[in-house]
Amino acid sequence: MGAAAGASAIFVSRRANPGRLVPAATAVDHLLLGVGDLDRGIEWLRKTTGVKAVAGGSHPGVGTRNALVSLGGRRYLEILAPDPEQAEYEFRIDVRKLEDPRLITWAAGSDHVDAVAKRARDAGCEIFGPQEGSRARPDGKLLRWKTVAVKNDLGAAGVEPIPFFIEWARDSMHPSRDSPRGCALAALQIEHPNPGAVADLLAKLGIEATVERGDEVRLKAALRTPKGDLRLD
Repeated sequence: MGAAAGASAIFVSRRANPGRLVPAATAVDHLLLGVGDLDRGIEWLRKTTGVKAVAGGSHPGVGTRNALVSLGGRRYLEILAPDPEQAEYEFRIDVRKLEDPRLITWAAGSDHVDAVAKRARDAGCEIFGPQEGSRARPDGKLLRWKTVAVKNDLGAAGVEPIPFFIEWARDSMHPSRDSPRGCALAALQIEHPNPGAVADLLAKLGIEATVERGDEVRLKAALRTPKGDLRLD
């Protein structure tokens, strides 16, 4: 993965609603690592970390499929790639031409996305959802969830720094529980040309994050792995 650009300013989103914000790394439900070919992404992760991701399943009507590894606790890494069995590609971020794996966005966990939606609307944000979602695991078991996202123009070049929020159905096993273990998320940071705007919106959504000024939009995750520390971006 490429080295991060130098930061000239750092913004921390704790300034809004102090004492009520959740650190970004704690808020993570899963990180999405985009790549143009799933097998290539699985092999890259295996060589880099020593942990081999297992197939999670396809997203019908979206055009993607995934493979997963646990990141410790109730968190996981999702390698997301095009599904060659689907004719149409509808995912909002195009990963089809990504030769190298890249962090493209992330999901924040919630026990009640309807409350997240209300908080966002009360803060003056326009939202998408809550929306129902599902996918079948390779063993045939169906996973179900609800998501909500906040409309914003802070993403660029295929990277979305503002997470969507996900609430897993009570009868669905969280993917972190049965995904291969060995990796752990240590930190999550964001780089952006307008760090103040990113930090402010995250604070409105209840998340405390360190946002560095940079020329590009970039997500940076620090992982502990069997082969040592790794930075994903």
